[in-house]
Amino acid sequence: MACGVKKVAMQFFTYSTPKKLQIQSKRVGAVYRIIQAGVLFYVLGYVCIWKKGYQVKDSVLSSVATKVKGIADTNTTDLGFRVWDVADFVIPPQEQNSFFVLTNLIVTKNQTQTHCAEIPSAASNCSSDKDCKVGIKSSRSNGRQTGKCVNFNQTVKTCEISAWCPLERGDKPPKPAVLAAAENFTVLVNNNIRFPKFSFTKRNIHPDVNYSYVNHCVFNRSTSDKDCPIFRLKDIVEEAGEDFQKMAIDGGVMAIHIEWDCNLDLAEKWCEPQYKFLRIDTDNTVLPGYNFRYGFHKNQNTNPRTRTLIKGFGIRFNILVFGKAGQFSIIPTLVHIGSGLGLLGLVKLVCDFIVLKCLRRRKQYKKQKISMVS
Repeated sequence: MACGVKKVAMQFFTYSTPKKLQIQSKRVGAVYRIIQAGVLFYVLGYVCIWKKGYQVKDSVLSSVATKVKGIADTNTTDLGFRVWDVADFVIPPQEQNSFFVLTNLIVTKNQTQTHCAEIPSAASNCSSDKDCKVGIKSSRSNGRQTGKCVNFNQTVKTCEISAWCPLERGDKPPKPAVLAAAENFTVLVNNNIRFPKFSFTKRNIHPDVNYSYVNHCVFNRSTSDKDCPIFRLKDIVEEAGEDFQKMAIDGGVMAIHIEWDCNLDLAEKWCEPQYKFLRIDTDNTVLPGYNFRYGFHKNQNTNPRTRTLIKGFGIRFNILVFGKAGQFSIIPTLVHIGSGLGLLGLVKLVCDFIVLKCLRRRKQYKKQKISMVS
């Protein structure tokens, strides 16, 4: 019993080193060095340097405020002469990380709560009162049916409805766009960011610029104004490969993409936003663009109440902020160096496989290997 315990104790405190089998082979040696170089290039070049594996990373927290400026005037049959300012074409005045600019509209003036013929459709066309039912309405109708079949025009009859009349007749937006001058409107994008892990804060407006510069500059990649936070709407749309005047007719959805990629091991001035612009919605013939309806009510204290209905077309700009920051830390550095050393250990296993399975003298090498192990 004592001998068994002593034998186990001796084995526990025994250390052995592996013997080396040296093989003179240019092919195996070349493979060995090539794989070693590949592992070193991957760990040191790609992981540590290119991907900055020596840094600890953090994601951005962001807030965005926008302010649109511009003046346009129109002189149309529906509207007469009118000057449009920010309160007219930015709807609603404030949104989270986005803003909408009105570029085109269909106006239906002096609507009142009364009876009129429904717009022709498969559900509203009729030949007599029997085809119309009192109280029938749907989400696609303009009002509630009265049960009468009336003349829509000289050739078409439709069911009469109780609704805001006259109904909106125009289904196609005006060409060219009513507010074509919106291409020269500008928007100030004030983007504040924070990387909480590093207690680092910054915004896209340089602290050393004065109010006079910000009040007059316009973003331009090819000039000294590439850091200006004020963008002309036409420039945003054109840089996305679109034509502003064409897009203004039916409206659309654009993205202002702001990317913060910050290496906090360098000076703060190198942490700068990068701007990209792209169109999000698809330009097609089925339900194109972006539009909605809203009404201006007047004479609310008299009978009948009247309103002006506007079907507004415009461009919605969504501001998307992405970002990451990195700073040197000993822990990820050691982790990646350790993983690199582990990969170098696999190189010998690969070469052993080649020697014992692929070379002509593999049987001899295998015999030598077994004798060394034993």
